[in-house]
Amino acid sequence: MVGKESVGSKIFDLFNILLMLVLCVVMLYPFLHVIAVSLSSSEPILRGEITIFPKGFNVGGYKYILQDPFLYSGYAHSIIYALGSTLFMLTFTSLMAYPLTIQDFMAKKFLSIFLIITMFFSGGLIPSYLLARNLHLLDTYWIMIIPGCVSAFNVFLFRSFYQSIPSDLRESAVIDGANEVQILTKIYLSLSKPLLATFALFGIVGSWNGWFEALVYLQDENKYPLQLILRKYLFSISFDSGTGTEVMQAMMAQMNVNPKNIQMAIVVIAMFPIMVIYPFLQKYFVKGVMIGAVKG
Repeated sequence: MVGKESVGSKIFDLFNILLMLVLCVVMLYPFLHVIAVSLSSSEPILRGEITIFPKGFNVGGYKYILQDPFLYSGYAHSIIYALGSTLFMLTFTSLMAYPLTIQDFMAKKFLSIFLIITMFFSGGLIPSYLLARNLHLLDTYWIMIIPGCVSAFNVFLFRSFYQSIPSDLRESAVIDGANEVQILTKIYLSLSKPLLATFALFGIVGSWNGWFEALVYLQDENKYPLQLILRKYLFSISFDSGTGTEVMQAMMAQMNVNPKNIQMAIVVIAMFPIMVIYPFLQKYFVKGVMIGAVKG
């Protein structure tokens, strides 16, 4: 019986290893292909010969992108929007989730029902736009930060994690004279590092990759995030014919750059910050994704 279980376990492990290898290839191939195209010469790109290794060596696409002043402003604004929205999201979600864990909090049931309703119904794009206009938030930095401060889903996950913390800790702190702010900051948040790190990662990645909100709510190009700069290059330069403005065509001809060089180069530049941040938060990620899986 033990031998059969051992053979079955080995087969299962082998299947998992093969499955993980296939998933790695599926996920890594597009990433390596983008890097290879961004560094390849124009002729192999035109012939469609690029796989995961560059052919020739051409950094003209990166030189072309780095000459654009909007790239640096887009980088700066994406960092502001990502850090600002994530900081506000963690702060306000924590503040809203904490009272929902207190048994004698009078508005606990009302707020829970209110949050559940927002998970099933939303006003839509046009009412949201009109509300932002009436609040004078259009074309401001705040429109990229404030709307994502509180999410019902995040609040319930925070509440679930806080409920897993022994209530004796809160009662002891109350006896020692601690107020609610001190209990939240010194007990609950100090024990919530995996939770905060995981949601910080989700918040930063989501904000960094977001472009639709900026497209709708921002008119000033000087406030555009990096993703709208990326979108500009993807649409202003044709993949097939290399068409674009006359200035673009002249610069590409001077640098001997293929349009795909430019497009893939800015994709790599846009991905770089997330690739740098993720390894530092990875140790909290496994713990964080399990939050709320057992206790709801």
